Amino acid sequence: MHEIIWHGRGGQGVVVAAQILAEAAYLQGYLGVTSAPTFGPERRGAPLTASTRISDTPLRTFSQIESADIAVVLDPSLLKVVDVQSSVKDGGLIIINSYLRPDDFHLRAGLTVAVVDAVKVALKFHLMKEGAPVVNTPLLGAFARAAGLVSLEYIEKGLKKKLPAKVVAVNSMALNMAYEETVIKKIG
Repeated sequence: MHEIIWHGRGGQGVVVAAQILAEAAYLQGYLGVTSAPTFGPERRGAPLTASTRISDTPLRTFSQIESADIAVVLDPSLLKVVDVQSSVKDGGLIIINSYLRPDDFHLRAGLTVAVVDAVKVALKFHLMKEGAPVVNTPLLGAFARAAGLVSLEYIEKGLKKKLPAKVVAVNSMALNMAYEETVIKKIG
């Protein structure tokens, strides 16, 4: 089983990204997939998480993820207020929306870090909501490249299942650009 935790802020599409990944994994042939938001009385902009579990066998686990294999960070400012590293197992992967390089992050040894400037990608394709760039789709592209669990082809199919038809093409282009621009590095 692969456990993924998504860190973002209200309104960034954290929950939708977790759902699209679960849908894509199911379409690719995984027999067990779940997706769940974790939030309370948050408001737009407040930190929140969502989770996705992917398994080759049916899942019977529906609890919150406490120690993930992969963390996806939609808002890099969360790294200053949330201990993302503590939510990732040794040997895990952290995918970060950032214009910085992997070496610019001070992460513990044994982790792998992947970065993509999802804001740049979102702005290029005019993926905006209420004046803010929507980075969830670009981060799904980064996930496909860095994690290697669900192919880009199936994430595109997941987009088609979860998004309105009129926005699928532009989101698919953003997904592909982010896939190509993702930089990955294992930390010493």
